[in-house]
Amino acid sequence: MTNHRIDVHHHPSPPSYLRARNARDREYSWQSTWTVGKSLEDMDRGGVKTSMLSLPHSVQVWPGDKGETSDLARDWNEYMARLAIDHPGRFGVFAALPILDIDDSLREIEYSLDTLKCDGVALMTNIGDKWLGDPHYIPVFEELNRRGSIIYTHPVAPTCCRDMLEGLNDSLIEYNTDTTRAMAKMIFSGMAGRYPRIRFIFSHGGGTFPYLMGRFLRAFSRASDEIKANNPGGLIAALNRFYYDTANSAQPYTMASFLKSIQISQLLFGTDFPYAAAPDIVKGLEGCGFSEADMRAIDFENAYRLLPQLKPAG
Repeated sequence: MTNHRIDVHHHPSPPSYLRARNARDREYSWQSTWTVGKSLEDMDRGGVKTSMLSLPHSVQVWPGDKGETSDLARDWNEYMARLAIDHPGRFGVFAALPILDIDDSLREIEYSLDTLKCDGVALMTNIGDKWLGDPHYIPVFEELNRRGSIIYTHPVAPTCCRDMLEGLNDSLIEYNTDTTRAMAKMIFSGMAGRYPRIRFIFSHGGGTFPYLMGRFLRAFSRASDEIKANNPGGLIAALNRFYYDTANSAQPYTMASFLKSIQISQLLFGTDFPYAAAPDIVKGLEGCGFSEADMRAIDFENAYRLLPQLKPAG
């Protein structure tokens, strides 16, 4: 099989991440038994040329001590950057930021993008009950907008909604819901429109927004003139300035709704490894009725627009 796909949603397990997670959060066996060999094997089975590494850092992982938090982010980024160096062409990196400390986040942006040569940054949909779009993020967004950077986002369950249903993992409902909260906050705060050079990637097919489109459209029709001015072209245009990945959404039930409002040009191949396998995502997409041209766009062409450094020479 020729490896050609770009996986924008792939999670490694730095040792310090596992120590922090196991101390503060529930242990997930998929994550704790991860190895780089398992990543490469799954990539080869699924025809993945390059996987973009990011940490699925739950809010519970971050300690209260700011210095410790910044040290963790630095260690994770250096670990992922070493994987990219050790396996040329197989891995890219979306860097972690200690986002509750804005000054340290700005320092980590400079170090990770300029020194480590990471490909963008990764942020959670919320942290400390501050969703993307909150004024807290403004200095970080201003710097990333200046750089024309990528922000890859990963959902978490907010404080209000953790462990609400006994026996059901938060990822079943809350993760996709929190992605939608973050998207709504970005659009209805006007933040997305104020930072047009940032390319946002939202996980899992954008969460629950396709099913809520009627409510989104109604709310946008009643929004202030300022919000509408910050989202030129209207709500659908604003949603189509975001990018979305196929993790946990590579099946016809989701895609039938998603593609009513989002263009193929905004959809990126993503697996959520080690929580899902690349061959399963490929099989799921093949069952969605995409044309060959659509599949090329999803598999790699859309990613090359965002990450031209990954495109083969010639």
